[in-house]
Amino acid sequence: MGQTLLGGLLRAGRDPASVLVVDRRAGRARELHERFGVRVVAAGVGAGAGEGVAAVRSADTVVVAVKPQDIAELLDALAPHLRDDVLLVSLAAGVTTAAVEARLRPGTAVVRVMPNTPSLVDEGMAGLAGGSSVSDEDLATAEQLMRSCGRAVVLPEKHLDAVTALSGSGPAYVFYVVEAMVEAGVLLGLPRATATELVVQTVVGAGAMLRETGQHPTVLREQVTSPAGTTAAALRQLDDSGVRAALVSAVEAAWARSRQLSGD
Repeated sequence: MGQTLLGGLLRAGRDPASVLVVDRRAGRARELHERFGVRVVAAGVGAGAGEGVAAVRSADTVVVAVKPQDIAELLDALAPHLRDDVLLVSLAAGVTTAAVEARLRPGTAVVRVMPNTPSLVDEGMAGLAGGSSVSDEDLATAEQLMRSCGRAVVLPEKHLDAVTALSGSGPAYVFYVVEAMVEAGVLLGLPRATATELVVQTVVGAGAMLRETGQHPTVLREQVTSPAGTTAAALRQLDDSGVRAALVSAVEAAWARSRQLSGD
């Protein structure tokens, strides 16, 4: 996700010379420099951090894009080198702003972000929540950062588990349905490549209709559903199979798991 955000920033017009990437793997750092033209520093964390991590002392915004289990050690290494007025944006899933703030200088501005994988194609959706010391300007900066690879919404942190369940995990639900529809097409005799093309474009088109028309999904669904027609027959089967209830339960399960991981 860090590389995705980096690519989005540069496509949005950010000067590569203004971006510093710190990566614990020297080979990876060289790869990012060669691909994006940004400044890079290879640095470990903890006892192996050395002066590499100290390179962040000049940054006014620091984005932490690591796995949740790695963030505590990284923050401990970063903390002595961060500016007093720095904005720290955390992409670590399930790690609360309070947990991040506890390892930094009191008063450090922290914004927690829950992005999703369509950010890879600049169609991401991110939820942002500010910590106890963020200003409106800090939130606006973080929001602009995430909008470089999609859309973003700012909301209270108590809602980020729901964001995780809906948009964070949401692409997987869509891919799951696409898989099933493609398999149905193959079952009905279509070549797999043709079935895939039909389903993928249908999903893309349906999503575009939702966004561009602004109409409620119920209205759009009813426009496709003729009385006693093929769509009506399919929808009746979905209702009889409890698909709607299963989707609601699935999102609720993801929400519950997110709360568990964040310690709520």
